[in-house]
Amino acid sequence: MASTLTLPPITPAQQWPAELLLRAQGIKIVFFDVDGVLTDGGLYISEQGETLKRFHTLDGHGLKMLREAGIVPAVITGRDSAPLRHRLAALGIAHVRYGTEDKLPAAQDMLQALGLDWHQAAAIGDDWPDLPVLRRCQLACAPANAHPEVLGVAHWVTSRHGGAGAARELCDAVLAACGAYVNLLDRYGQ
Repeated sequence: MASTLTLPPITPAQQWPAELLLRAQGIKIVFFDVDGVLTDGGLYISEQGETLKRFHTLDGHGLKMLREAGIVPAVITGRDSAPLRHRLAALGIAHVRYGTEDKLPAAQDMLQALGLDWHQAAAIGDDWPDLPVLRRCQLACAPANAHPEVLGVAHWVTSRHGGAGAARELCDAVLAACGAYVNLLDRYGQ
């Protein structure tokens, strides 16, 4: 006869500043840049001219958990490539704008299509093209290695670099602020 082991709930190891959690309450959409946020910002070019990108699995799982919690992960990027499209499709990211240098209209279009406003939005970016979106969001974040001007407008700077878990830090903080983090952790921990 097999017995069923009942495990106690996991106590979260992470802690977030209270001001971050307050700012992140009510977030319904999170905008992500790609190069320098979901990747390390390096561009790897093959002999055939194909651009290769390196993604971090922690970041990918964070985007999936946002979706599970009912928060929209949205990607706005200045580049377009087959590897990027493949990665975002594998993560089930439905709201994506490729090849756009002017990110503000793309973000406004997504908000309008979803019936959301800037006070329900968070964003993470690392360079000047991200500034118009970051400056309008309720929660503006930057990876630790972002450009100084982006660090200057960010409400919160992650401890990790872009492409090395920075996006996951933001996902975890938003999940904690909306009350989903502990439930997801307990579900995964069983």
